[in-house]
Amino acid sequence: MTLLFVLTVCLSFLALLATPSFATNQANSCRSYCGNITIDYPFSLDYGCGHPGFRDLLFCMNDVLMFHISSGSYRVLDIDYAYQALTLHDPHMSTCDTIVLGGRGNGFTVEQWRAPYFNPTPDNVFMLIGCSAESPLFQGFPGKHLPCRNVSGMGCEDYYDCPAWSLIGHKKVGPVYGSGPPECCAVAFEAIKAINLSKLQCEGYSSAYSLAPLRVDGAGGWSYGIRVKYSVQGNDEFCRACEATGGACGFGTDGVKQLCMCGSFNSTTNCDSASLETRDIQHFAYQLHVNATFVLAYTTTLFA
Repeated sequence: MTLLFVLTVCLSFLALLATPSFATNQANSCRSYCGNITIDYPFSLDYGCGHPGFRDLLFCMNDVLMFHISSGSYRVLDIDYAYQALTLHDPHMSTCDTIVLGGRGNGFTVEQWRAPYFNPTPDNVFMLIGCSAESPLFQGFPGKHLPCRNVSGMGCEDYYDCPAWSLIGHKKVGPVYGSGPPECCAVAFEAIKAINLSKLQCEGYSSAYSLAPLRVDGAGGWSYGIRVKYSVQGNDEFCRACEATGGACGFGTDGVKQLCMCGSFNSTTNCDSASLETRDIQHFAYQLHVNATFVLAYTTTLFA
């Protein structure tokens, strides 16, 4: 009985080692949703999935999708894969109904290495509120050449008509810096490259965007939020080939090199062209598992 016990333990351990790794299968699967928002390439929720330029960007907290960059965290309202755009919400951003002051808003600033991947869309206007006369916005722009202007038909002149302004005692001032800084300065992101309330010395901001060329009557009909255009840099044929063979696009531990995740193994090309060595190892492991199981069953019967 002692010999049978030792043999049984050894063969059971050998069978366990040789069993194809279902844990690896699970580890390579990429989560594809958060709440009612689908997470697809180039985005991901799990490290190693998606495009390396989009890593450590999205987080799912209690079914709420969050977008995190250097300026702060934003709730993701929508991901439009057809137009390659995200719609973000900052809880401290002013709207037509509420003006939020105190410099608490995130604005929008990305890390330098992420800049090629993300930019607010050209039809997204940022309206900076309560900026100091010493703000960089008003330096080097003499006369009427202020950076403040309408963007896609949206600007401060219409925004001043929002109900929220009546609550804070709106005082309209001259349109040029010589007569004092305006209470609201509308700018395009491209004009200043970063919306940083501290550096711009502003008390608050609002952001609105247009999804269609249709004109709406007043700021009450604008869509409020930050509309961000994303771009996958370089040739993306690798990912298309990977997904066409049933794989999931990802990247290696260096955070740069792209990989095609094919269940229990990764490929540097696609799932159909995995190396012969990888397939041989899998086949050997499977045969070892089958043989060990057979010997264990035979030995148990023999010593019964």
